[in-house]
Amino acid sequence: MENKTRKEIAAEYFYKGYNCAQAVAIAFKDVIPLSEDQILHLACPFGGGYARTRNTCGAVTAIGLVHGLIAKDVATPEEKTEVYAKIGELIEQFKNLNGSIICANLLRDVKNVTKGYVPQIRNAEYYSSRPCLKFVLDAVEIIEKSI
Repeated sequence: MENKTRKEIAAEYFYKGYNCAQAVAIAFKDVIPLSEDQILHLACPFGGGYARTRNTCGAVTAIGLVHGLIAKDVATPEEKTEVYAKIGELIEQFKNLNGSIICANLLRDVKNVTKGYVPQIRNAEYYSSRPCLKFVLDAVEIIEKSI
């Protein structure tokens, strides 16, 4: 992993302008059986609480995405149940750390959160006013401990 921790990789990608889901997912590029480009494309729609709808946080969604991509088998009801139960536990960990898994709730104290589908410009003000990097790093840590 280029001698970087997964958290360092996630932060690097987040500061490059990738969304929360992309930053979390790409931190696990060493265990996901896809190319870096495929991971970034696959995770893109989940940013901003699923396509900026402010629903489930993209970092949380990436927890499921990463686990789904590294799961051995997911065809039978029993295998799906196992995956769902595991992701449920991990989501609860995130919720216990941050109070919610919903993007709008997580960003409720942030001023000037825009609506609509156009991402905000990433600049120093953006990064200093948002707790999103914390959510990205929390998600990476939760996944790391679980795999």
